[in-house]
Order: sequence, then C-alpha cells, then structure tokens
Amino acid sequence: MLVAALALGGALTTAPASAAPRAAAAATASFRPVDIPMKDGIVLKADVFTPAPGTPGADRQGRYPVVVQPASWGQSDLEYVAQGRQLAAHGYVAVTYTVRGFWLSGGEIDVAGPTDVADVSSVIDWALAHTPADPQRIGMVGLSLGGGLTLMGAAFDPRVKAVAAMSGWGDLADSLYSGQTRHLGAAALLAAIQAPTGRKSPEFARVLADVFADHDMPEVVSWARTRSPATYLDRINAHGTAVFLASAWDDSVFNPSQISDFYQRLTGPKRLELRPGDHATQELTSLLGLDNLTWTSALGWLDQQLKGSGSGQHQQAVQLTVRPTGAQESYPDWQAVSSRTGHLRLGGPDLLGTGALGGPAAAGSGWQTSVVGGTDSGADAGAPVLSGLLDQVAALPPTVLVPLLPRSAGAVWQSAPYPAAQRIRGAAHLHAEVTASASEGTVFAYLYDVNALGLGKLISHAPQSWSGRQPGQAFPLDVQLFTTAYDLPAGHRLALVLDTKDPVYGGRTPLGSSVTFGSTAADPSELTLPLR
Repeated sequence: MLVAALALGGALTTAPASAAPRAAAAATASFRPVDIPMKDGIVLKADVFTPAPGTPGADRQGRYPVVVQPASWGQSDLEYVAQGRQLAAHGYVAVTYTVRGFWLSGGEIDVAGPTDVADVSSVIDWALAHTPADPQRIGMVGLSLGGGLTLMGAAFDPRVKAVAAMSGWGDLADSLYSGQTRHLGAAALLAAIQAPTGRKSPEFARVLADVFADHDMPEVVSWARTRSPATYLDRINAHGTAVFLASAWDDSVFNPSQISDFYQRLTGPKRLELRPGDHATQELTSLLGLDNLTWTSALGWLDQQLKGSGSGQHQQAVQLTVRPTGAQESYPDWQAVSSRTGHLRLGGPDLLGTGALGGPAAAGSGWQTSVVGGTDSGADAGAPVLSGLLDQVAALPPTVLVPLLPRSAGAVWQSAPYPAAQRIRGAAHLHAEVTASASEGTVFAYLYDVNALGLGKLISHAPQSWSGRQPGQAFPLDVQLFTTAYDLPAGHRLALVLDTKDPVYGGRTPLGSSVTFGSTAADPSELTLPLR
C-alpha cells in the first residue's frame, strides 16, 4: 500500500506540470519564461504573467499588485500556469518560479531554509525591477513547499502584505515528529517525489537519513524548527501580514493540528479553511485549470487584501467542511468551533476483551488490560495520500471491523450507541495510565465511528512515544489526536483502539514486550471530546 501511495503522490504533483505546456498561457495576458539570478549566483527558472493593457487593477502609474508563487515540492515553474493565467486576467502580475535544487533551477534543496527564504526576497526584488508590479501590493501564494515558503516569506520580508498558504506547514518539526514519533510515511513520500527532479544538499540528505535511522532526532527537530513559520510568528504578527491557510483533515504530510495551532497564534487578518482530503489533493483541480473551492477562496482573499475588493465572503474567519456529510460551517474564530466538552471514562475489559467507553460501565477503576508490544492490531492510519483522497472523494477513510481486532495486539473500548448525532469539533485528548516492560515505546490512538455491523471508520488518530521510563512502573500518558470535524450519526458508537505499531510511523515499542493500560480512582483514564 505504501508503494502505491508514493506512486499516486508523485502523480498528483507531477502530472499538472507536465500537462500544462507554456502554450497554455492566456491569450489576453503576456507570458514569458525568465531566468532570475540570486545573490549567490544561482539562477532560478521562472515564468511571468502580465495583465493585458487596460485590465482593471492598475494604479495611476500603471502598476498592478504582484503575486509571487514558489513551486511546490518536486515541481517546476510550469506548475502554476493555470493560476498565472487567471491571476493576470484578474489584474495581477504573477511570477512563478522553480525553487532552488529542483528541475532546471540551480543550487541544492534547502527545504525553506535561510537560502530559500533569501530567494523569496530576491524574486520580489526582480519583479519590482522588471515588471509593472506595485511595491505596496505584494502577495504570495503557494502549495505544499510553496505554502511553507509563503509563510516564511511573510516572516522575513515585511513587503509581503498578504499570503495564501495551501497544504503548507506552520511547524515542520511537528509535521515530521509529532508525539515524539517519526512520521516515516510522510518522509518517504517527500523523498520519493524529490528523487526524480531534485538535488539534495548534504544537510538535507543527512537529516533524511537520520529520520529513517532514528538517529540524532534532537538535531533533526532543531533543523526543522529553523524552517518553521511558527518559530518566527512574532515577525508575521509585527508585519501585520494577512494570512490565508487551507489544509485537509487527512493531510498525511503536514497534519491539520499544527496548522490550526499556527492559525490561532496569528494576530493579524487571517482565515482558515479545512476540508476532507490529503496532502495537496483538495487543490489538485486548480492546477488543471478547473474550478476549485480552495483556489477561488485564495483568490478572493488576495482581492480583499491587495485590492480592497471582493464579495466579503471572508467575514467569518474559519470555514470547515464536516466529515462525512460535507456540511459547511463558518465561525468567527477557532474558539467558537467547539461549544462543550465530553468526558468518556475508560472501563475494564469484558469477557470478549472490550472495555466500556463512557457510561455507567466505565465508572470503575483498578482494572488493567495488556497487549503484546510491537505487533499491529490492524487499526492503522492508512496509506499516505491514498487514504485521505478516498475520504475526500468517497467518504471512505481507513476502516476496520472492530469486533475482529485481536485484543492481544490492541486494546479496545467502545461506547453504547448514541441516540443523537455527536458533532465532534477539534482535537480529542486521551489520558491513560501505562505500564511497560521496556523503558521506551509508542502508543497509537485511533478513534472510530462504528456502525451496527461493527464496521469502524477512522475519525482521527495520533501517535505518542516515550523513553527513559522505569520498566514495570506505571506512568501517565497523554495523546492529543489530530484535529477534525466529524458528525457521528445517531445509532452509531465510538470506539477507541490503542496499539503499538503502525506501518507509516516509526514506533519504539520492542517486539514481544508488554504494554499495559489501566486506570486508578485518583487518576482515571478518559477520552475528552470537543463537541458542539
């Protein structure tokens, strides 16, 4: 499954570039390929779209707002031909460029590091000198790597007034190592897409090798922090940059929690949109020149922030597309997304090995249930890109038959059927007591929507690792599941599954070790749910 997902991930990101030849530029706007020299002598390949004479949007000097678009991971400047044409038709100068280290641009991959950030400013300098670009109306739009670079550009170049970051990241360290657990599926996907078109720097090659080998992870985290917009969020706030963020609930590369956390810390004009899908899948049709909700919203954001125009559709700062119904919800801020909190105690296992989740049967304490460490129960996060895409187009996330999950590999708790729909909004939190026979390990928490036949659809999940624990001594474990918006239908149950192995993560639990979950009266184990 992982190999298939990697192949699909490459197809999703490379197909639009190869399918959009330079002849696709709009007839009403000028289009030219250019070479843009950087301060260190490296040359970046780029395309420039300029509005046709008379296009509305120019100031008295004939200057138009300019939008800089760094290409996404593994892609070239041709990726954004459709958007460049549309931007020019709407009265923007559009400059799209291949990030250094990829395709025909010079240099080596820097992954939004200091060199990439300096390149953003150099491209802006070039645009102001060689196009009818208005220095007071500078914006950036990007997807994936380009999304991260737009936020880094906002942090380091105060000339950037508005950005639209789609399927990007706020915290790269959290994306690669949340819950102190290596996200190997994400790293493998990025490595696979980069291989045909990119040139790794020695630093990036070493970091990637360390991730796969579980070596020197503190240094990997430090490397990622310097490439995280969240590290420089005070600069973005000081600049007052208007920030538009779009992400997917199932993004297997940059999880949605890190982007919603980033959003909450912004103090300037901001908007967040979250929809079903996986990494870059919700924006895919825009790269083909087709109508796309995310791109339309991003363009509206630019119109509002750089032109002072638009329909006013951004008055509500948060828009969520609910799973699996597709319902649209708007809120003034993130704090309004959930209105109450549910507390579901974890009960001891019955004769079939299933514990109660909430209700009177979970009121007791002093129970324990054990699993064999390093074994996969069958409850998994799914395949990168593929699983999220299936959830987007068919409302089919990773599924399991909960009654058939082996209790020797995974601990299971299940609620009674709910008489009314449960509207989960935000990040669920698990608190549990753990006793392990090894000093280090990893627990994966999965929350399922279970129907009357026992078929469970994954609502959310998250990993959490530990190290340096005394074997045989109980300790508290807290797992923050990835944020989501999910409506559990009436008559369905919630199921919580805990196991110690997932194919797309790098877990630490030794094979054959013992991991025991329990609860005490003084510190009961429970699942906390954000609800509306």
